[in-house]
Amino acid sequence: MLGDTAVAVNPEDNRYRHLIGQTVKLPLTNREIPIVGDGYVDREFGSGCVKITPAHDFNDCEVAKRHHLPFINILEKDGRLNENGGEFAGMDRFAARKAVVAALEAQGLLEKIEDYTHSVPYSERGKVPVEPFLSTQWYVRIRPLAGFALQRLDEHNEPRILPERWRKVYRDWLVKLEDWCVSRQLWWGHQIPAWYVAKDVSEIQTDTPYVVARSEAEAYAQARAQYSPEVSLVRDPDVLDTWFSSGLWPFSTLGWPEKTPDFTTFYPTSTLITGFDIIFFWVARMTMMGGYFTGEIPFRDVYIHGLVRDENNQKMSKSKNNGIDPLVLIEKYGTDALRYLLVKETLGVGQDIRMDFNRKTQESPSVEAARNFANKLWNATRFVMMNLPAVPPPITTAEITEPVDRWIWSRYHRTIAEVDDRLTQYGFGEGARALYEFIWGDYCDYYIELAKPRLQTGDATVGRVLYTVLEGTLRLLHPFMPHVTEELWQEIHGEPWSEGTFLATQPYPVADRQALTDELEQQFGQAITLIRSLRNLRAETEIKPGQTVAAWLQAAADDRPWLTACQPYIAHLGKLHPLEIVETLPPDLGQVAVAVSGTVQAVVPLSGLVDLDKLRLKLEKQQQKLTANRGPSAGPTGQRGVPSQSRARGDRRQSGRTGRSGKATFHIAIPTGPWLDQNEDEQNRFVAGAKPPYGFYGSRQTVSIV
Repeated sequence: MLGDTAVAVNPEDNRYRHLIGQTVKLPLTNREIPIVGDGYVDREFGSGCVKITPAHDFNDCEVAKRHHLPFINILEKDGRLNENGGEFAGMDRFAARKAVVAALEAQGLLEKIEDYTHSVPYSERGKVPVEPFLSTQWYVRIRPLAGFALQRLDEHNEPRILPERWRKVYRDWLVKLEDWCVSRQLWWGHQIPAWYVAKDVSEIQTDTPYVVARSEAEAYAQARAQYSPEVSLVRDPDVLDTWFSSGLWPFSTLGWPEKTPDFTTFYPTSTLITGFDIIFFWVARMTMMGGYFTGEIPFRDVYIHGLVRDENNQKMSKSKNNGIDPLVLIEKYGTDALRYLLVKETLGVGQDIRMDFNRKTQESPSVEAARNFANKLWNATRFVMMNLPAVPPPITTAEITEPVDRWIWSRYHRTIAEVDDRLTQYGFGEGARALYEFIWGDYCDYYIELAKPRLQTGDATVGRVLYTVLEGTLRLLHPFMPHVTEELWQEIHGEPWSEGTFLATQPYPVADRQALTDELEQQFGQAITLIRSLRNLRAETEIKPGQTVAAWLQAAADDRPWLTACQPYIAHLGKLHPLEIVETLPPDLGQVAVAVSGTVQAVVPLSGLVDLDKLRLKLEKQQQKLTANRGPSAGPTGQRGVPSQSRARGDRRQSGRTGRSGKATFHIAIPTGPWLDQNEDEQNRFVAGAKPPYGFYGSRQTVSIV
């Protein structure tokens, strides 16, 4: 209040409009201050009158500029009141506030004290309120800089900002920027290139004359010409804002203002990768200053990534002490595991990552899973090299004839194409996941298993396919897991690093479009889905993993060709013998387990394989548990407080473990795929083996015991 220089009212407020232009007496100061009309004042808040303290409030400062009000600073830098504080001069700000209230009350000028919530900025380090303080600072006129950057963005889309939503944020900042305060009262940084005509820093005042120059010698030359041959100069102790110095980085590091080879080659550069929280602080400063000084925007693309957050999805910060030490995770799981996880979890451009971490055990299940992926690749490489007498020559598309070889070859080249496309679009997480699915699923879980019998017979072709796909996959995965892939690549090539050859310098794989076979991939995809259903069925019925069992595949005529082509692979991976493909099942199969995948029904006789009484008891317990979990019925789905649409969907999903009794018949179903969204009638037809409607697919295992 002691620094007030006006009272503002809204000019549209009929209560006070007639008072605009008059003055009021400011208590405790004996000063008269004007009443001004300004649209900044909210008529509905409080009395509708606002005291204006220009030197200690940002909004009041703008009001004062519009109405040419004086600025009265009442604070010293240490928070005590200066001579403008009158009888309160020398008091600490907190004590002075209490003293002012007491003085107003003593003079009968205090009507009431009322609490209300408002925003008070606090120092993160000092833990005390921050007071706006009027001082002399250096500014950069921002329009010449922002104008060029804005023009390049609007007319040429430079830089291209990904994801697109951050383009608007960047543009809004360029439009709304005000002159930039670049001086900081710190002891490190680039010192302000200004010299004052003074003998000592203590003599510097607001009106002290100064010169700006590139060097002290140049400053003295200017000062002697303007003031006196005997002039004394002292350099401004302030330093440039950190972001001012950082804004020069793209070109100053390359030798600018000289046209050095580095500057000519690398400016402008291709891509800047940074976080969204410094788009204004750094990205905008670099584009503005780069454009102003060089005439070119420093980056073609700006990729805005998300933040790595802690296990509670909070931003990591030193003040919260919630940071996760990457060195701990690297020591426990390896560098590549942590690197791969961070890339893999970046689903969608610019999405944040929540780090799965247990602070008590210093463990991360998600990083451990990435380590297991590296181990899987390591073991697969060892298996391949142990089963090859020598490093074979790479195989080509024209040499591959076996269906399973053509399938993995097609999947390999499709993965190359997908990863290349993802990286081009900055879809790093999607690219990492595509590699994970190919390496762990297609290559390790299926192709290597199908290759084992052929390796035992000395089939040279399968060895060449195994090796060629493995070697190319290591190159494809290298940007994501550079250390383990380099180590394995060196191993399979006889450690050529001794001759200066490294995986990092090898060409990145290029997809061979002639190798892609859509129909074959679709057929093997159906076969793999069927194999998974059969494996789940064996697990549910507790058939021993190594035991070979008989099975029938019931399918319509249009499914039998691909089933026949994949029959040996299904039989091998499902441990099925004999495996017959039929249109109609034999009439007397007895007690069976049934797996339905797509439009194919697989039937496995249970007699003599499992303890049927034990299995029946297991199913009954599952039924009782599910019934108990549902509780008293509160509607058609038996769930309370759940929206009907959610209940219906949840009920269908829960049917994956339902038990139904009737004539001593029990069923277990494990549904997967989009068919879950169909209605109950469609599901029942599907389970019964009827051909589903177009676009309707999935798998479901049913164990029937009669």
